[in-house]
Amino acid sequence: MEDERSLSLLKLMVNEGLLPSPEEEEKRKVIIDKLKTIVVEWAKKVAWQRRLPKEQIAATSATILTYGSYGLGVHDPESDIDALCVGPFFATIAEDFFIVLRNILKSRPEISEIHCVKNARVPLMRFKFDGISVDLPYAQLKVLNVPNNVDILNLSLLTNIDETSWNSLSGVRANQRILQLVPNLKNFQSMLRCLKLWGKRRGVYGNLNGFLGGVHLAVLAAFVCQNHPNASVIALISYFFSTYAIWPWPTPVMLQDGMPSTVEDVIETRYYMPIRLPCSPYEYCHSNVTKSTFNKIRAEFLRGHAMTKDLLKLKLDFDLRRIFEPFPYSMNYTRFVKIYLSAPNQDELGDWVGWVKSRFRCLLPKLEAMQGFCDPNPTEYVDMDASEPNVVFYWGLNRSRSNFMDIESVEEDFLRNICSGYHGICQKMELSIVLASELPKGAQLNSGNGKKLKACWKMLDYHQRRTPAYSQHLPSYFVGYVESNGDTEYPRAGG
Repeated sequence: MEDERSLSLLKLMVNEGLLPSPEEEEKRKVIIDKLKTIVVEWAKKVAWQRRLPKEQIAATSATILTYGSYGLGVHDPESDIDALCVGPFFATIAEDFFIVLRNILKSRPEISEIHCVKNARVPLMRFKFDGISVDLPYAQLKVLNVPNNVDILNLSLLTNIDETSWNSLSGVRANQRILQLVPNLKNFQSMLRCLKLWGKRRGVYGNLNGFLGGVHLAVLAAFVCQNHPNASVIALISYFFSTYAIWPWPTPVMLQDGMPSTVEDVIETRYYMPIRLPCSPYEYCHSNVTKSTFNKIRAEFLRGHAMTKDLLKLKLDFDLRRIFEPFPYSMNYTRFVKIYLSAPNQDELGDWVGWVKSRFRCLLPKLEAMQGFCDPNPTEYVDMDASEPNVVFYWGLNRSRSNFMDIESVEEDFLRNICSGYHGICQKMELSIVLASELPKGAQLNSGNGKKLKACWKMLDYHQRRTPAYSQHLPSYFVGYVESNGDTEYPRAGG
């Protein structure tokens, strides 16, 4: 029975479109190989420009290391590729990466829509390579030659590197260590694919909104795998919820890596849900979890546990799809904060939305202080009745608090916050309070019954495979779905 349920879960993954085809896998491998060739040529060109001796030019090299969902092997057909460029000691990020390498990439016919994000914690270039989105940050090592098999877990290689390079390497190092520590890689990957789907459907996936990010879920899943090395995929899902439904936060989650822990290792008071990265020197996953999002995540752990605690019993009739039912926002909240973002064109909107989302960590505590609770729904909506390109968010508010809220002062404070650090012309950002009855019809997703909805909900009909369409400028910005005739079907915010 357990094997049958695991098989049913795998079929569900296929039906949900979570598994890329062999052709899609091969396409990504070809892209990575081409990028490796490009960065080697780039390193030699920069060495020549720096007038290094001929023997050093011949010896110099750079490489590409994958991380994120692709690096962990849990990507889906629409996932982008997170690929870190690791270069030699003389290749700087400001000149050689963002100028020289960018020009090389720009000259390639298969590469398009190059966009530089220079002012982030992890600066990167974002572009399309044969239609697949690639995020490419940079790390500079104090070596002449960076081979394809460079051991970035070797701390001696990381001596005296700059902070930006350290931050860029952090995700790759965590990925590599997780893959080393899980006892059954295939089961871990299947489990993590399911958990990402669960997190997105239940509205608890997305670090910018104060929820779990990809690396958080990966460590949480790996911890369960370590404690149940022989468990099936379906059993691991059940153990995941039973483990974290009763986890004594803020006790940190730490993978067993054979290294002794000290008192300093286990003390972490900055975060509601401390999760330690599994590579030394030890760091904790960056987290934006707040009191509200912590309570929402805990509630979803408890729900998952209630639904899966008897999952392994024989002859139990249970529809696995219930675990992944979309969260019914309009049934749980009577009032919402509407966040309306717009710009004159799609390119400017992509920059503006990305920046404002990175500042949500400043808005959420303000709303929590005034309302006691706020559920920052990560789903992006599009108001097609508006004349300009836009994105709309609806965040659920505390039912028990007064209907009155000085939203104008909150808007004024948040606008001042986001405009103070924005490199460009600030675009429109409006906050307002709307009732559940005033939500766009498509946003009133009160059950997971799979009925087709006319609206801007990302997961309109989760029994029907649909191809999402994204902004040309920012790959993560959702604008609609591709119809069967190849046109883009834009979701509507009304009727």
